[in-house]
Amino acid sequence: MSSSTLTAAPTLTARYRAVRAHSEALCRPLLPEDTVVQPVIDVSPPKWHLAHTTWFFETFLLKEHLPGYRLFHPQYAFLFNSYYNSLGSRVNRADRGTLSRPPLADVYRYRAYVDEHMQQLLAPYADEPAAAPFAEVLELGLQHEQQHQELLVTDIKYILSTNPLAPAYFPADAPAPAPQPALPPARWLPVPGGLGQLGYQPAAGDAPGFSFDNELPVHTVYVAPFELQNRLVTNAEYLEFVEAGGYEDFRYWLGEGWELVQTAGWQAPLYWVRPEQPGGAWQRFTHHGLQPLDLAAPVTHVSFYEADAYAHWAGARLPTEPEWELAARHFGAEPAGGNFVESGLYDPAPLAPDADPAQCHQLLGDCWEWTYSAYHPYPGYSKAEGALGEYNGKFMVNQLVLRGGSCATPASHIRLSYRNFFHADKRWQFTGIRLAR
Repeated sequence: MSSSTLTAAPTLTARYRAVRAHSEALCRPLLPEDTVVQPVIDVSPPKWHLAHTTWFFETFLLKEHLPGYRLFHPQYAFLFNSYYNSLGSRVNRADRGTLSRPPLADVYRYRAYVDEHMQQLLAPYADEPAAAPFAEVLELGLQHEQQHQELLVTDIKYILSTNPLAPAYFPADAPAPAPQPALPPARWLPVPGGLGQLGYQPAAGDAPGFSFDNELPVHTVYVAPFELQNRLVTNAEYLEFVEAGGYEDFRYWLGEGWELVQTAGWQAPLYWVRPEQPGGAWQRFTHHGLQPLDLAAPVTHVSFYEADAYAHWAGARLPTEPEWELAARHFGAEPAGGNFVESGLYDPAPLAPDADPAQCHQLLGDCWEWTYSAYHPYPGYSKAEGALGEYNGKFMVNQLVLRGGSCATPASHIRLSYRNFFHADKRWQFTGIRLAR
């Protein structure tokens, strides 16, 4: 966590309420039974997300800064701590789906109780949020809840996809986007090489905003000149790889990836459903249930191994993390107009047919883009003291960096310097591919 200036709200309490309300809005279409399911260890039950984000505010703000605060329940810290070893023991991550109790209604009561006391804590600082002695921790709590909102979108999708009924998250009368024709070939755009600055940098003239500690310190990197495709790889392009036997040819795969393809039986991206009849149409599970594969939309839910194999098959490669960030700055990428969670699509969107091919599109939003860079600390990195020091630093091993945000990311949460990270086999998030060479 870095020093921060809280974003203007109209008031601090209004911003807090807006973030908290969005989590509950994401869960509103669910049945109570949907909120306790944990099909795999990576996916947490929605009920757990709702409680864990509440525990964060209770633990790091109310207990520390609101005199006389009484815990809602003395055992909730054990149930809803995620990975903070310095705060004591907790339920095993793989066992979150066993928590049939407390019931969902109690979790909502827990949220209301904490929200009520947070209003008391925030009230004296509503007009001067930066003056609050807990300003940085509060900002981290809001950013933390936004991270869990993205996880809610992706975890809910995975949970529903494992049900044989293939239930839709959206109401039956909600229109699903119509599939689009395949796009023209992507264009290669030159990116000048040279020295550049990597890491969180506020815009010229702006006060420093929020950034996670893993985005700092700013440091100088050298990048050789390269080319980047002007858009994300589409379903149509990835389908060519699938139908050309890409999942049956070891030559395109890293060794670990090839072993995983064989042992896990992967034949296509996650959520793709093969045609029942030869020559039939592919389908894909979405928040609307099973839908025809949209050929123009960016391919998503692919692992690093799949992204790298496709790049080799296509005669290209994945960009490195420094290449991606310097290219995003070179092309002036901004969140405005991107496909984020606020669009309500919860799926990557096809590039507009009239989009300028000389511009670089979809750098922010739609899909997290795999890079060929390990998630390591930047030179001079220093993690915070105490429990909050466990937020990022201890995960800096055996993971790959992804950039750009996705259709499940809140727009106010993303930055050019934002570093997401996953193990190479993960594909339940909205992960996609942009080629470099």
